[in-house]
Amino acid sequence: MQPNILKKLSISIFMLAYTIGYAQLSGADEGGAVLDPTGTVRNFTGYAQITCFDNGNGPADYLEADIIDLSAPVEHLLVNLLLLKGDRAISVSDTVSGDANPSPPIILQGGNGVYLLVVNKTDVGPRQFIVDYHCKTATGAHTGTDINVKQFE
Repeated sequence: MQPNILKKLSISIFMLAYTIGYAQLSGADEGGAVLDPTGTVRNFTGYAQITCFDNGNGPADYLEADIIDLSAPVEHLLVNLLLLKGDRAISVSDTVSGDANPSPPIILQGGNGVYLLVVNKTDVGPRQFIVDYHCKTATGAHTGTDINVKQFE
């Protein structure tokens, strides 16, 4: 029993250190972490609020986002991204496990205000991911974008 606990602990520490190291390199409108560092929670979910606002570049027209799976490939283990605002929703999956290429971008047109961003995975196993998100004006100019992580478990 002890070797199994030590193995899980060492994997968690490694994944956390890797994530912290990567987070320091990430841009202002992207964020990443490890979904389920112990690899035991099938329905591990992250949830955040993205607030779009006019920062002087104009009012937001939409939120654009994509997700990248940076983990080693595991068959049938994918990461998913869901955006919600009001009565609208859109989602996308990074359909190639661990290839380090982003999903296609998704756009949710909801104007200024708070959007919900949800990240989850399809099976047990840790998944390191990055979400790239940007609030944009009707002309595609980047405008005010803030994030508030609400849940990560």
